[in-house]
Amino acid sequence: MGRLENKIAIVTGGARGMGEATVRKFVEEGARIVIADLLAEGHDLAREMGDRAIFQRADISMEEDWCTILAACEHAFGTPDILVNNAAMQRFRSILECEVDHFRQVLDVNLVGTFIGLKVVGAAMVRAGSGSIVNISSVDGMRGANGYAAYSSSKWGVRGLTKVAALEFGPRGVRVNSVHPGGVYTAMGNPVDAPVEDINKGYGAVPAQRVGQAHEIAAASLFLASDEASYIMGAELSVDGGWNAGIYNMMLSGAPDDADYGSRRTTHGGNAFLDDALRAKSGN
Repeated sequence: MGRLENKIAIVTGGARGMGEATVRKFVEEGARIVIADLLAEGHDLAREMGDRAIFQRADISMEEDWCTILAACEHAFGTPDILVNNAAMQRFRSILECEVDHFRQVLDVNLVGTFIGLKVVGAAMVRAGSGSIVNISSVDGMRGANGYAAYSSSKWGVRGLTKVAALEFGPRGVRVNSVHPGGVYTAMGNPVDAPVEDINKGYGAVPAQRVGQAHEIAAASLFLASDEASYIMGAELSVDGGWNAGIYNMMLSGAPDDADYGSRRTTHGGNAFLDDALRAKSGN
């Protein structure tokens, strides 16, 4: 408790999903929050948080709305100490299926919106000489994925923009880092509202063997926003259940379905597949 005591934060996309979890976590740790979102649910969340939060309806792809967010924050609480650029949108389209207008729309929200947040709120932090900015990128900002033409492009852009901001803002007292969630059990990550047990069945290639939860991403943002991360700048924090660690060789030992892992005696560096093949060749 109290890791963000007396801190003032802006969280975009804060009305639901990872943003809502972040708002709740930050308030729990002592912060005062501006919840910025287009969704009316943000009003209800702000009321629930009492005098620790206000709601500001905003389209983060618009610079004037960012100016309104900053003004509302300064009027209610003061100069922001923390910005979490969380708001995002997705369209599941391949390159050949994705309309140019849809591609631009995703980039306008996910990438341009993050840029404007850095430009407007980041400028206020630079003037104050302190602050922490957490840009929510994605596992898809570190790899390619079919059907993610616009989303992956935008999240790679957020990753690169974070590096630029870290270099430019760091000497002026403002830390900038990125968080890279894997699959998360939210409305955007689960648009068909399937039970979590069913979603988990699709995560056999992920070391954690399950989908992530919004509060797990919020915990990473909390760390980077807090003074505990005072010497961390330009970092990429993957919160993806090990998704980016690599891929499984299902025919070799150590794969998720290898029931004998750890109990099998091997003679060739733990490679059970090679051991079995050599024993078969020798007749043993």
